[in-house]
Parts: sequence; structure tokens; C-alpha cells
Amino acid sequence: MNITTTAIPPHTQIADKLRGADFHDCYETDLQPTPLTALELYLRVVATTPGWVNAAMALRNRIVQLAGLKNLGLLSDIDQNKPASAYKVGDRVGIFTIIYLSEQEVILGDADKHLNVNLSVCKLPGKVAISTVVHTKNALGRLYMLFVAPAHRRIVPATLRKASFL
Repeated sequence: MNITTTAIPPHTQIADKLRGADFHDCYETDLQPTPLTALELYLRVVATTPGWVNAAMALRNRIVQLAGLKNLGLLSDIDQNKPASAYKVGDRVGIFTIIYLSEQEVILGDADKHLNVNLSVCKLPGKVAISTVVHTKNALGRLYMLFVAPAHRRIVPATLRKASFL
């Protein structure tokens, strides 16, 4: 599987969130023609989250609670029996809430008093793009991202690699 880093596609909804971002990245990988929606792709990817990623999230949750950040749960904490078609904007999907939803792109996010995180899964011709945009709100959010950004750069490609159906 070929996973590349690239700019956030300018025609996507998440590109509108780039202004003033403190962190952003985008990974693309090939995608065979599929009837799956962007949300269905996301659900399938997080359902196969590598065990070490869930362990890292569990450790993160224990550590950050000491600093007043919330326990997000695990990336793979989704209802595997709930079909993608049952979700709508505002619904919680694991650690994120759906902010934008179309066949081609889903934006999921989470916000607290320290930062605002948005994640997009966008179907492109022959590819899927996974983009992340983070706006920090204070010093604790910036400090948090010093540790999370390097881990994030390993987590996204590893999670995509595990989703062998892509």
C-alpha cells in the first residue's frame, strides 16, 4: 500500500478550516472504485485500528486526565452494528462527532477548552485523503500538540496500512 503525505486538497470542506491552524496534515492512499461512502471508509478503517494505537490512546487518556484534558476513549470505540446510514451530523462516532457529512467527505471533530481537532476522510478519484486540522486555544493545547503531532504522523499511516481493503 502506497501512503503519501500531501497538501490538504483545496476543494474539500476541511480545507475551509485551515486558516489559523496550528497543525495540519494529509495522507493519501490509492482506493479502488468503491460504492462505500466516506463515512463507511472511516468506520472500516477505525474498526481495524492497530492494537498499539489503542494502547497508546489508553496511555494518553490516563496521562492527560492529570492535566485536565478529557478521556477520549479509543479510536476503535465504535458501534460495529450501527450502519453508516444511521449516522447524521451531530452524532458521536467513537472519539469524534460528525461535523460534516456527504457521500464524498466526512469531517469528524472534537473540541475542548485547549484545542479543536477536525479529521476528514475524503474520496478522490482513485484515492482517499485523510486530513487533520488542529487549532490550539492556549498554552496547554500547544504543549499537548508537541507530543501528539509526532505520534499522529505514525498513527495515521499505520492505521491506513492495517485497513487492507483499501
